[in-house]
Amino acid sequence: MIYLDYAATTPMSEKALQTYVEAASAYFGNASSLHDIGSAAERLLTLCRRELAYIINGEERGVYFTSGGTEANILAVRSLVNAHRHRGNHLITTEIEHASLYHLFKQLEMEGFSITYLPVDRFGQIRLHDLQRAITPKTILASIQHANSEIGTIQPIAEIGQLLRRHGVIFHSDCVQTFGKIRIDVKKMCIDSLSISAHKIYGPKGVGAVYIDPRINWQPCFPNATHEYGFRPGTVNVPGIASFITAAQHICENIEAEQTRFEQLRRHFLAMIREKQLPITVEGHPHMRLPHIIGLSVHGIEGQYVMLECNRDNIAISTGSACQIGKQAPSRTMLAAGKSAEEAKQFIRVSFGKWTTEKDIDQLVSSLERISQQRKEFE
Repeated sequence: MIYLDYAATTPMSEKALQTYVEAASAYFGNASSLHDIGSAAERLLTLCRRELAYIINGEERGVYFTSGGTEANILAVRSLVNAHRHRGNHLITTEIEHASLYHLFKQLEMEGFSITYLPVDRFGQIRLHDLQRAITPKTILASIQHANSEIGTIQPIAEIGQLLRRHGVIFHSDCVQTFGKIRIDVKKMCIDSLSISAHKIYGPKGVGAVYIDPRINWQPCFPNATHEYGFRPGTVNVPGIASFITAAQHICENIEAEQTRFEQLRRHFLAMIREKQLPITVEGHPHMRLPHIIGLSVHGIEGQYVMLECNRDNIAISTGSACQIGKQAPSRTMLAAGKSAEEAKQFIRVSFGKWTTEKDIDQLVSSLERISQQRKEFE
C-alpha cells in the first residue's frame, strides 16, 4: 500500500527500533531505583535529556519526557497556568489548535478562565495585530501552534514570541508537526514552553517531551509525583526515550535535504494536478508552510469519500487530523479559514515521508483523476 499519511504517524526507523531493543535489554531498570541497574538507566536518561536540549538549544533542566504530544500539551499548559493563576485569568490560543489543546482550553473556560481564540486568515495564519489587541494586564499565557497539522501553514513564531515576551506573557507552542522538519531554537524564537512527539519523526508511539524554560515557574498537575522532577507520575520509559532521541538525532541531521526533496515532490504533485485539470484547490499558505503537508479541497466531493476511494486503490491519505477521525464535523481549520461547512467537508490531506516517491504521487493523481471522472459521470 502507498502510505501518504505521514502527518498522522510514521513507521519506526530501523535505527530507532534497534536502539529500543538494545536499551530495553541493557537499560531495563527503573531510572528512579538506587541500585546499579537503576543508576545505569538514569545515566542513559540524563544523556537523552541533554541531547534533546541541545537539539532545540534549550537547557537540560527544562526537558521533561511524557507519553506523547497530547499529554505534553496538557501538562505543559496546566502546569504553567497553575503556577501563574495569581497573575490573572486570561489565556490566548487560536481556533485551529490541535484537538488536545482546543478541548483543554474549552475545559479551562468552564473552570473560570477567560479565553481569546484568535482568528486566522484564509491561509490559516494569525494576524499579529489581533494578538497584540488580545493581550490584557490579566493575560498569563498564550498557546499558538508552530504549524497546522492539516494544511501545514507555519505561524510567525519568532515574531509571536518577541511580542509576548515584551508583554510578559508565557508562550507555549505545539511543535509536534514541526520538530524534525524545521530547525527549532527556543532562545531565538522566544519560546518558553513547547511540546513534541516521537511518532511523528519515525520514533516509537507513546513517547513525547515538554520543554519549559527553567527560569519559568510551573506547578505540578499531580501533587507528590516523583518522576521527571515531579512533572508527571509513572515509571519513565527509558528505552522508548532512547529510541525517540535516536530518531530525533537522525531526522535533525537531514532536515535541509529532506525539505528540498519534499519541495520537489510537492511541485511534481501540483504540476500533475494542473496538467490533469483536476477540480482541486490547494489550501494553506503559499509560502509559509511545511512542504510535506498538502491540504486539498476536492470540489463537490466529500473528503471522506475521496479517502475511502483512494484506500480502494491501496493509497492511504486522510481527511485531516487523525485525532478527529470518526467525527462527522467538518474540519475546524477549514471553517476558521472561511470555508462553509459543506466546503470544509471536501477537505483531504496528503503528507509525504522519507519513503515517498514520484511514482507514489503519480498513482495518487491517477486515483484522484478516476474519482473526479466518476463524479462527472453522475452529474
